[in-house]
Amino acid sequence: MTKRQSASYLIDEYLVISAQSGDSNAWRKLAQRWEAKLISHAYRLLGDREAARDAAQSAWAEIFRGLKNLQDAKVFPAWAYRITSRCCAKQIDRAIKDRALTIEFAAEPRVITIEPEPPSQRGRLQEAIRQLPVGERAAIALYHFEEMRVAEVAVALDVPAGTVKTRLMNARRKLRAILEGEET
Repeated sequence: MTKRQSASYLIDEYLVISAQSGDSNAWRKLAQRWEAKLISHAYRLLGDREAARDAAQSAWAEIFRGLKNLQDAKVFPAWAYRITSRCCAKQIDRAIKDRALTIEFAAEPRVITIEPEPPSQRGRLQEAIRQLPVGERAAIALYHFEEMRVAEVAVALDVPAGTVKTRLMNARRKLRAILEGEET
């Protein structure tokens, strides 16, 4: 862990403890520090910006209600990601149910095709990550983009650490195959 990361963890820990004791200013600062991270995590899981904002908003409601019961302020990051992941799963379940209803009511669904722009290096990687299954996409994002440890990712995704390691290994293998396949 870098000095920057450890300082950030200490600030978050302080803000959590202060918010738990009723400091509304600490709560606002905690939300400001984590809002974009939770929306980004939700976006990686859902692939839709508006749905990601909705999921993050639902997660914040749960975080606000449950923060006073969080016994170890150090686990706030993994705990918040776990709640966000759960809210995303609920949205996916709702979307599946909505889709089933739409299929029942519409004989021919409309499909809109948008031609993608030529991908940049970063765009190619993001597109390759979007092709991964949700569990692998979430593990890669939390481990590499949010710089969480395997144990923290396991808590955030509510899976064993071994599952996280397997997802990371599989995701890296698939990303390599996707990206090398584009270059040839």
